[in-house]
Amino acid sequence: MDDLIADFLTETGEGLAGLDAALLRLEKHPDDPQTIGEIFRLIHTIKGTCGFLGLSRLEKVAHAGENVLGRYRDGSLPVTSEGVSLILRVVDRVREIMGGLEATGAEPAGDDSAIIAELDAVFAGKALAAEAAPEPAAPVAAEGGKARRSRAKPAAAKLPETMAEPLAQAQPVTKATKTTAAKASPARPRRNAAPKVVEAPPAEAVARPEPTPAPAAVATAAAPDAAAAPAGEAVAVAQTLRVNVDVLESLMTLVSELVLTRNQLLQLSRAREDSALTGPLQRLSHITSELQEGVMKTRMQPIGNAWKGLPRLVRDLARELGKKIELDMRGAETELDRQVLEMIRDPLTHMVRNSGDHGLEGPAERREAGKPEAGRITLDAYHEGGHIIIEVGDDGRGLPVEKIRAKALAQGLATEQELAGMGERDIQRFIFRAGFSTAAAVTSVSGRGVGMDVVRTNVEKIGGTIDLRSREGKGTTFLIKIPLTLAIVSALIVEAGGERFAIPQIGVVELVRAGDGVTHIKDAPVLRLRDRLLPLVSLSRLLRLEDKPDAEHGGFVVVTQVGQNLFGIIVDRVFDTEEIVVKPVAPILRHVTMFSGNTILGDGSVIMILDPNGIARATGVGAEGVQEDRRGAAVTSTSSTEKMSLLLFRAGSGGPRAVPLGLVARLEDLPAERIEMSHGQPVVQYRGALMPLVPISDGWVPPEPGGRQAVLVFNDGGRAMGLAVDEILDVVEETLKIESGQERSGYLGTAVIAGRATEVIDCAWWLRQAGEDWFGPQRPADARRTRLLVVEDSAFFRNMLVPALGAAGFEVVAAASGTQALKLREAGECFDAIVSDIEMPELDGLGLARAARDGGPWHDTPLIALTSHTDDAAVRRSRDAGFDRHVPKFDRDALLDVLRGCLTPNALH
Repeated sequence: MDDLIADFLTETGEGLAGLDAALLRLEKHPDDPQTIGEIFRLIHTIKGTCGFLGLSRLEKVAHAGENVLGRYRDGSLPVTSEGVSLILRVVDRVREIMGGLEATGAEPAGDDSAIIAELDAVFAGKALAAEAAPEPAAPVAAEGGKARRSRAKPAAAKLPETMAEPLAQAQPVTKATKTTAAKASPARPRRNAAPKVVEAPPAEAVARPEPTPAPAAVATAAAPDAAAAPAGEAVAVAQTLRVNVDVLESLMTLVSELVLTRNQLLQLSRAREDSALTGPLQRLSHITSELQEGVMKTRMQPIGNAWKGLPRLVRDLARELGKKIELDMRGAETELDRQVLEMIRDPLTHMVRNSGDHGLEGPAERREAGKPEAGRITLDAYHEGGHIIIEVGDDGRGLPVEKIRAKALAQGLATEQELAGMGERDIQRFIFRAGFSTAAAVTSVSGRGVGMDVVRTNVEKIGGTIDLRSREGKGTTFLIKIPLTLAIVSALIVEAGGERFAIPQIGVVELVRAGDGVTHIKDAPVLRLRDRLLPLVSLSRLLRLEDKPDAEHGGFVVVTQVGQNLFGIIVDRVFDTEEIVVKPVAPILRHVTMFSGNTILGDGSVIMILDPNGIARATGVGAEGVQEDRRGAAVTSTSSTEKMSLLLFRAGSGGPRAVPLGLVARLEDLPAERIEMSHGQPVVQYRGALMPLVPISDGWVPPEPGGRQAVLVFNDGGRAMGLAVDEILDVVEETLKIESGQERSGYLGTAVIAGRATEVIDCAWWLRQAGEDWFGPQRPADARRTRLLVVEDSAFFRNMLVPALGAAGFEVVAAASGTQALKLREAGECFDAIVSDIEMPELDGLGLARAARDGGPWHDTPLIALTSHTDDAAVRRSRDAGFDRHVPKFDRDALLDVLRGCLTPNALH
């Protein structure tokens, strides 16, 4: 009987795994006979099997539930939401009893008279009373407890004939399946275990339970859809075999050792150049790779297995909180390693509960905010590179920045001065601190301050990262990035200070040679990489190894991403990528957070595996960056009311001066010998062409021989200009609030930056000093404040328009393409005017204009085309698409005049 109970627990657990989803489907579609039949057959199977096994308590509960379901099935009793809740409580009670049976081998004692009385009353036609708060699901049985995992054996082949019929209804088997299972069964004597081949029942009698999330079940070949089979025909199911998880773990360990041995043999072969071994070793390497891939597949499971309980959780949560919540799950078929799946299950559950409780508003509050009464929680999973991205988002109230700021100050997590220098996202990240909670009261759902810090810890334990993006009133999205597997990973082998290290490729964005791109700001090395300055960390200095003097300029920089932050790791040499077997860090080194493990290379050397998360924490580096969504769904925007990176420098007398960092292509420190004169203007040979130098201070003279000149290089397309300054001071993050009334040429005005009055330069004015090729004429503007959307694919022009229009009194939001602009429309953003480039990737300006004029909130919004094409045909095309005006690029004066003409006084504020 012990074996039979083990099989009963396994089969019933698989059926129960999909029962919650079936009941929720029935609640939405109460007249669906197929769903009712599926639920009825499973409860009927449980009842019949319990009678054979002598499980009287479980049989009584299942029998009472079956009676009610029978009335639902024959249509004599209507399906109601209260009735579905009652059956869900029956399922919870079945799980609870199974959990005790699983743990002790016998039914636990308990009183089920109350729930049976309720079921009997419903069966008799009595109406249900108002619902109480939902009972928590029994976690042991729901997750497939340890006892069941350890005792799971080949199913159905061991059951006597009296049990064959009900179990066959739950999962039809073929003769081949039965034979395979019988051969795999242990050879010890079995009581009442005579195998019997069972013909599959008709298609309409076949229940199709979803795959169990319990790791005891091996990944199985997909079976044909039973519902699609003609009535009366047997449904063929792919051959399956249950294997204990410990067997798979042992097999994975052996394959890992085989990979290490393969790597050692390949390295020996390359060193000896023995041609006789080359062929066999290549064949061995190929077979090893295939074997590794095959074993990895047995460990892979769809992430949907970790989501199975979430629809029921959201339903119960909505009823408990008095909210309307919809759950949208995408990418459930995305596969990842079973070990990773188990570790991510609890964090996902907590985040969904957190979204329902903290994130989503109640129906009344959502109506007042102009939102649908039903809030939406979205789960999305997809592959990206060698890892998986999981997004958990909601369309609720967003994270309250001021409330978080006050809480952080009250708990002593930061000072007022530190908080004043933080951006909104930095403040929102306080929710990842231990003990942090903004809940007004402790409830059964949240408020205890134990939550997102645990989520972050669990995610980082498996080498993942978690970050967020949130807007008050719009919602919050958490982004989790985790590896596909923890056993064998691809890594970049590098050398620093004479020692080799492995860096997991999941965190490596790109590899660049240091060269002349490395400069210093306040003695800290930084790398100018396209549109940002990246902080650098010297690995040899960090680990106190032998440091090469020229490593910063002669070595390599491994650009690493941690969450949304980028920084570079300076190394001396880069070898190759290699598949490595991850071994845990020895206890003596666990306090060193820079390491996540160790591995053995092909030559037998033991090296440490670097943890970019630990390096970032140990050094405090990180440059805030924007991560584009892989499908273009993420909205990348820049607002004049948000903080932006500013480069501070000194030029001539007076205080510091500033320029948006996004406009600066490079920081150069040029020797005096490179500066020449052409037509009375200083120039320098720069990347195969002459670049004009524009001195920013009056009375500038070239540096003496042997001296050097600091230069800010502006570059767009094939044009470049160098702004000669005295000294580069710092890079800071500040909200650029420019005071009005500044009439000095070349300056937008004065702002308080880093606690000092700082003049902000007008880049357009200085660029014109290098020639008339950049822009048209410019004169002061007096446009009043309003909200603009600028759609421009060139980061250079976006970074120029935002501060320039902001200084003129506008509030500006910028998008990089027409597609991203329409995402803003979908998010409910409204603007007083839209200024768009015409030629853009994805969706161009003409397509954006047509989409805006087709209907929706932007139908009547003034549209202004900003383009370098000013001929009549181009103007006619833009007008036909829906643009109201056409402005040359970049004629700031014309743009401001058009904005004043398009906007009415009522639209200004």
